[in-house]
Amino acid sequence: MATQPLRRRGQEDRPQQRDDSYEATRRRMKMEQVGLWKNGLTIQSQHGEVVFRLAFQSGVLDLESCSKEGDVLTCSESDKGKLRFSIEIVGSEDAVMCYNIRWGELVADTMVEHKMFWGDAHWYGGYEMSMQHWPVQLPGYQEPKPFVTSDVYSFRNSFGGVLERYWVSSKAAAVKINDSVPFHLGFNASERSLFFQARYKDSPYKPPLGQEPFPELSYRVCIGSDITSVHKHMVQKYFRKPSKIPSANTFRFPIWSTWALYKKEIDQEKLLEFAWTIRKHGFKSSLIEIDDMYMRNYGDFDFDPVKFPDVSEMFEKLKRGGFNVTLWIHPFVHVSSPNFEVGKELFVMEPAGHAPAMVTWWNGKGAILDFTNPSAREWFQNQLRQLCSKYGIVSFKFDAGETCYLPKEFRTFQPLLDPSIWSRHYAEMAIPFYEFAEVRVGYQSQHIPCFVRIIDRDSVWGHELGLRSLIPTVLTLGLLGYPFVLPDMIGGNFLPNKTEGAIDLPDRDLYIRWLELSTFMPSMQFSIPPWLYDREVVEIAHRFMELRESLVAPLLLELAQAVAATGHPLIRPVWWASPGDELAHQIDSQFLIGDAFLVAPVLEPGVVKRDIYLPAGKWKSYKGELFTKTPVLLTDYPVKLDEAAYFSLVS
Repeated sequence: MATQPLRRRGQEDRPQQRDDSYEATRRRMKMEQVGLWKNGLTIQSQHGEVVFRLAFQSGVLDLESCSKEGDVLTCSESDKGKLRFSIEIVGSEDAVMCYNIRWGELVADTMVEHKMFWGDAHWYGGYEMSMQHWPVQLPGYQEPKPFVTSDVYSFRNSFGGVLERYWVSSKAAAVKINDSVPFHLGFNASERSLFFQARYKDSPYKPPLGQEPFPELSYRVCIGSDITSVHKHMVQKYFRKPSKIPSANTFRFPIWSTWALYKKEIDQEKLLEFAWTIRKHGFKSSLIEIDDMYMRNYGDFDFDPVKFPDVSEMFEKLKRGGFNVTLWIHPFVHVSSPNFEVGKELFVMEPAGHAPAMVTWWNGKGAILDFTNPSAREWFQNQLRQLCSKYGIVSFKFDAGETCYLPKEFRTFQPLLDPSIWSRHYAEMAIPFYEFAEVRVGYQSQHIPCFVRIIDRDSVWGHELGLRSLIPTVLTLGLLGYPFVLPDMIGGNFLPNKTEGAIDLPDRDLYIRWLELSTFMPSMQFSIPPWLYDREVVEIAHRFMELRESLVAPLLLELAQAVAATGHPLIRPVWWASPGDELAHQIDSQFLIGDAFLVAPVLEPGVVKRDIYLPAGKWKSYKGELFTKTPVLLTDYPVKLDEAAYFSLVS
């Protein structure tokens, strides 16, 4: 095996014509930082450290077929025959050097697989997980499978409803898989590696119309001086950005949902009682959200007249109470709904195209709307607009939308080369209602200016869909370009067998700590109300709502206004402001709002103290203490049950 970076066959690389410019010298040096061998490659940082290492799993390069011309290195053969392989330097800016890497097969129904080793770096990004950690912890071993959106609440080992083909490391290496790749992802926790695979055979991906199913694995690797700068570069180059922001009130005041409290038993009397009690206890609201099941049949776009006998009067009362109202909505239409017959031409169809393809979801069986079809999109939005016009509804909670709810075999109006594009089309249905809307899927859809809700949480403390998972999940979505993140309901969903603590309610301490953490998130949501506990919990809730309205919301809104230009998350990891700080790379229970406000909530049961890491800078605590000798680890810092520790950077 070759042990030196590749040179052109038969001669050293021919020196470029003399050019005294810094850029020309730098480009020439950077090519030398790519080491290519027959079975893999490495890329070094500007300091000579290997920060990206890759092994070719599906073939071995014939180095005799390789040559270099300027900033492009190409190879034409592997041990299996002809191929298209290239490494291209694609520019240097902002102290970031990027490389396009491509391996294309010329035989149909084969596959390309590369293994990326993490080494001793910490990695971030990828996708929403059921067991979410920060940095990423790989959950065992997984053979490559389609990297498409799925419901990680129902299917715990799947990829999440929010995902992007992007990872970044503490060694300032970032990788972005190209959108055109029929991308499958696998991993091996024991060797800390990811498997990148491209294939069409036995896969939901399809080649472009008229093209042979020749798989190509292509991606861009960028190397920067630190993790924050290389990530900012990637966001500017590859992520779309929202041109607007949600309503300011969704940052200032909480959402009140009927779900965890009433589940499917919601009706007119309970809704009005809920609204009246919110005001009775002195709480404000950005909106009240009517969840499953207010309709008679799934797929009806109106209220069940038995459960809601006088909807118009109900909405008048809610309006007089100062409530904005949103409705839970989804892409399914059951056979029992009159809209099943009306919309038959608008559904995802069986492969022959003669009948709707039936799907199974958590509420039964039905058809699913085909959002690749402009007519289906228009019909769906017309139903929503009529609800708004008829009752004064301000927006919708767009639930579901993951590809796991598409049928196994199906046909769509426009061919789906990548199944997750269907998820993106569904999420885009929220755009006309963006001010108060929420979605739970995200794929190449960072431009949608509404809140993205993380998947449902259980009423538990741990990392598996519990309280400890909130910060890692919000940080991950922010890193993937989704700044407006809505954590799930305070205290979790309160479902049988998925709740720790009391029988009648989520554990009291869990609820309080969840409330405290949510106060500092981009938006917050109640369903189980504080008054079901005791007066002290109500007082704690009021105090934190006042803190949010006076201190947190103005900061969030200021940061939100800059998102269209920067794409930066509102909630940021501690390493954002201290990218070279190795301790900061591992912190998963603290976060920054912007660059100058640090939050360190308590996330363990029965604990009234915690360790807090303050990065470099002069920090002032919520108690008035000033910390100037930093970075510093504050061990056993007291944080009472009715407190959440936070610190402001003093300029």
